[in-house]
Amino acid sequence: MSDHAQNGWIKTSIRELEHAGDIVLGRGKVISQKDIEADPGDYPVYSSSARGNGEFGRYGKYMFDEELVTWSVDGGGKFFYRPKSRYSITNVSGFLRVTAKEKLDTYYTWAHLFSIWLTMTFNYTEKLHPSILRERFSFAYPPLPEQKKIAHILSTVQRAIEAQERIIQTTTELKKALMHKLFTEGLRNEPQKQTEIGLVPESWGVCKVGEVAKIQSGGTPTREAAENWIGGTIPWVKTGEINYCVIHNTEEKITPTGLANSAARLFPKGTLLMAMYGQGITRGRVGLLGIEAATNQACASITPTDKKRISSVFLYYFFEYHYEDLRKLGHGANQRNMNAALIRSFPLAFPKQDEQTAVVTAFESLDQKRALHERKKTQLQDLFRTLLHELMTAKTRVHDFEFTA
Repeated sequence: MSDHAQNGWIKTSIRELEHAGDIVLGRGKVISQKDIEADPGDYPVYSSSARGNGEFGRYGKYMFDEELVTWSVDGGGKFFYRPKSRYSITNVSGFLRVTAKEKLDTYYTWAHLFSIWLTMTFNYTEKLHPSILRERFSFAYPPLPEQKKIAHILSTVQRAIEAQERIIQTTTELKKALMHKLFTEGLRNEPQKQTEIGLVPESWGVCKVGEVAKIQSGGTPTREAAENWIGGTIPWVKTGEINYCVIHNTEEKITPTGLANSAARLFPKGTLLMAMYGQGITRGRVGLLGIEAATNQACASITPTDKKRISSVFLYYFFEYHYEDLRKLGHGANQRNMNAALIRSFPLAFPKQDEQTAVVTAFESLDQKRALHERKKTQLQDLFRTLLHELMTAKTRVHDFEFTA
């Protein structure tokens, strides 16, 4: 931080800024789900969540109509920039108001705090109370014009990230709507018929999954035998890795000995996998192998017995569309697990091969579009963090380069 002082930056702390009256720290107030239900409206309520923008719900009242920095007291301490608008925060959120506008830029203040937070560890047991903010957060800032230039650079990248997020969300919603249309109406504007899984096009075949596909599961080599795992080269899939994607690598790998001495078996590239059980939303998800791999016993492989009749990729999208219906199949005291017999008994509707191909092509084009924008978003997030580090440590000064929106 001494370099900052040499470069015209002022080194201080949150406590000192508050004591000087340059900022004000505070907490929100209790706003429950019942409060929101009793007085619904359009004003966002931000709570302890560190996900997304921390929104808890929409309310008919608001606490603020100003630019602030807020943070999640109970949700890991994440900081958020709130531009001037009408909103509220709950008692598990804190707020920081910049009062010395001639000295500090609010967006810069958020960015500096966020950059510090990224280097710290907060969890759901250690709360980021205002007292912790005062004690542990140092602060450094350049002259106001430089702060505003830094804010402009970072906010421009942030807006680009948000633009990618909007495209991703729109693409996701479009795919969901298209899935409903194609799996209930098909491509040919034909009459519909009622089945166990609802309306489907009249010409589509209807059967049980087990009539057109073989269902198998894998296994787990004993971890007590080092030769099953040490130096392993065979990819070994767990349910957490099945998440509507093509699987090209796995967290763990087993050895040929582990494969031979367990119920694990190798499945070829292109095999459809389904998570039969797992924590939270994992159960019922599907994925496709992009490599030859083995799986654990919680993964089901689903292999069409006649690939000219039905394709694995069509089944992949069919199961994605019927995710919630699949989860209803499960059973168990604490967790509704699935098994191969339940998957075999699941009703399936499918068209002839040419229509299957057209349906798959439509979904794949949307998946490719989403993947493209996910990559762009990731690249922009990496750029944002690099710029944040460079600018907040004065390694790069804004007058060293030109940046236009």
